[in-house]
Amino acid sequence: MRVLIDILHPAHVHFFRNFYAEMEGRGHQVCITARDKDRSVELLDAFGLPSVQISTQRSGGAGLAVEMAQRTPRLMRVMRSFRPDVMTGIMGPSIALAGAMRVRRVPAVVFYDTEFAVQTNRIVYPLAYSVCTPDCYQGRVPGRHLQYAGYHELAYLHPSRFRPDPAVLAEFGLSEDEPYSIVRFVSWQAVHDRRERGLTAAQKRHLVEVLQRQGRVLISSEATLTPDLADLAASGPVDKIHHLIAHASLVVGESATMSSEAAVLGVPAVFIATTGRGYTDDEERRYGLVRHFTEDQYDKAVQATEEILAEPAATWQAARQRLLAEKIDVTGWMVDYFEKTFGSAPAAGRR
Repeated sequence: MRVLIDILHPAHVHFFRNFYAEMEGRGHQVCITARDKDRSVELLDAFGLPSVQISTQRSGGAGLAVEMAQRTPRLMRVMRSFRPDVMTGIMGPSIALAGAMRVRRVPAVVFYDTEFAVQTNRIVYPLAYSVCTPDCYQGRVPGRHLQYAGYHELAYLHPSRFRPDPAVLAEFGLSEDEPYSIVRFVSWQAVHDRRERGLTAAQKRHLVEVLQRQGRVLISSEATLTPDLADLAASGPVDKIHHLIAHASLVVGESATMSSEAAVLGVPAVFIATTGRGYTDDEERRYGLVRHFTEDQYDKAVQATEEILAEPAATWQAARQRLLAEKIDVTGWMVDYFEKTFGSAPAAGRR
């Protein structure tokens, strides 16, 4: 089988990297196309994943439209040379469109977990061969909709795929017994971020000051930090960030992905954003590992951080064990699905 993986975001590198290794190990041929967003290309290099860069992130609606207009024909050129049997990616606008435009169509398997990306989903879902979502996904999916008992983050943070190593903390300037929290700020440049306001500069500073009363604070930020926060930026190997998350006392911020990463590692998270997700709702309702607040509820979010830090770490690890008992190794599910569905398909362009 020949599989093309399209990477749009650094988190997508993590989601697909074990899938890439498993498929290559089973004798399949895999090609990665990449979008240079934040540290996505750097992550691919760090994990030794060869890729073809076909676009660079642009900002604003007009910029994203120009980028899409450029990357789709570039993707089609890669398709002509690689001749994939199937393409896959998260969100999947380029693979769905390019796969449908080919004379001999190439099926696009789209993974997604963001319900309110209505504009993109309306275009992508009908064009996709199949759409795969967590079973807690709350949106409507027309066509072939597959659900699995997991979250995107369990493709790379399930215990069968990842073991936290406390020795890595030294690479971030931390000692193994040093308490710390992680704060995550995002850039709000994605199409589905148009409804988001984000925390104000004053709220960001106040949040950091509150958390500093309980220990050290490290900031992970997509956007450039203001001078008063810049010296708190987490500095360490980009491919080892999950070891840092796994040993934190708390994760707070604007990222649903990092909140979910914390949750599956047994670290409580306070997620502050206008819009929620089915998976963060699931992690909050079923396991208590995430607490979601809007920006208007900022004071309640701060209070929640203080309440969470007063709880023993054993509380959160017990919740994680309940989560793992009910969820699956998502990479294993992906490999099984692709081999059962496309394993015997002839290569595109040689039918």
